[in-house]
Amino acid sequence: MPCAAPPWGLLSATDLTSGEIVWSRPIGTSFDQGPWGIPTRLKMTVGAPTSAGPVTTAGGMTFIGATMDHYIRDFANATGEMLWEKRLPAGSQATPMTYMHEGRQYVVIAAGGAFQAQTRQGDSVIAYALPQE
Repeated sequence: MPCAAPPWGLLSATDLTSGEIVWSRPIGTSFDQGPWGIPTRLKMTVGAPTSAGPVTTAGGMTFIGATMDHYIRDFANATGEMLWEKRLPAGSQATPMTYMHEGRQYVVIAAGGAFQAQTRQGDSVIAYALPQE
């Protein structure tokens, strides 16, 4: 366990014109981590350390899956509100990517885990289709 009190990881938005932080929130839960390597299975938002980055879309969303729990999440760029989260089969110490195909936007993430982050190892690449407008 870290020696400092939580949060141990934050997701923040910065106004690139002024340099001011628009919002900041803890990201990641204790669900897949715990003392002596035993997962707590409690979704307490403690702000987990991260080891990858987010991807931000022109549609006003930020996707990230870099935490030590096995989730990918979507946040509103303007407010930091979590809009969506989905459980992954393994840790996702990877930056998501997004692309358009035939007028529909997709988000893709690798869930391969990482020994250093003590997340479950895996070999999945998962694509999510965003709702059509």
